[in-house]
Amino acid sequence: MQKIPVRYINQALQEPGFSGGFSMRALEDFMEKKDMLQELHRHNFYYVLVLKKATGEHSIDFTPYPVKDDTVFFMRPGQIHQLFLKKSSRGYLIHFTEDFYAPAEAAARQVLRRISTRNCFPMEQAQFRRLYQVLEIIHREYTEKQDRYKQAIKSALDIVFLEMLRQEGQQESPDEHQEYMQKRLDELLELIEKHLPEHKQVAFYAAALHLSSYQLNAVTKTLLGKSCSELINDMIILEARRLLLATTNQVNQVAAMLGYEDISYFIRFFRKHTGFSPKSYRNNFR
Repeated sequence: MQKIPVRYINQALQEPGFSGGFSMRALEDFMEKKDMLQELHRHNFYYVLVLKKATGEHSIDFTPYPVKDDTVFFMRPGQIHQLFLKKSSRGYLIHFTEDFYAPAEAAARQVLRRISTRNCFPMEQAQFRRLYQVLEIIHREYTEKQDRYKQAIKSALDIVFLEMLRQEGQQESPDEHQEYMQKRLDELLELIEKHLPEHKQVAFYAAALHLSSYQLNAVTKTLLGKSCSELINDMIILEARRLLLATTNQVNQVAAMLGYEDISYFIRFFRKHTGFSPKSYRNNFR
């Protein structure tokens, strides 16, 4: 069975001491003579595309976003996207792993969690200029690699992500209860992504998080406006859509990859949540 193409940070960039990986490139360094066209794929790292000047098209998990000047795109590991940029585009492309940027302070971790819920950050020119100045510092540190440059990069990333959070209008600090619930939600999402083919019941995830099903539902309803069961179903459908559009697998193979032995049940489930059979969905949206 074919899997969705996954891109990894170049092994050469995973230097000793990085505890993972980080890379940063100026778009003009590799887009002087030709456009960038990337077919549907996913990453095993965080992906940040900062566009100072740009035209093109960008779709993340099947949501189209406008590509324009003074915009930042942020993607979590595992998300699927398709990107087209004209060769005149300027800005930076940043990749980093969870091991590389793992802030020790709770406030910094909270900032990363909160911006991770959103993919597109269009900015006012003045705010984008401030953010871009920090990115230029990061690029210089990454290029010159002077003493303690890795520490400097991580500290500067704190500022970049805080600027993105401010753009979203989320400047207020969450209270301890909100932070606790967000942490539980992050853990839940990570568990679902890891165990979805084998486990689709709320009770499994509640037990893994040492919560009752009632407590887990309270978390998802408060933060997402949906029950845990609805969240699980949404993630099943999202991964099914990814597999249908990014691979050539037959419907029965897609069903098997998602843990469904009964293909008829999978087809009914998919139709209930999308209004299409898996085959017609692929034919209509590929």
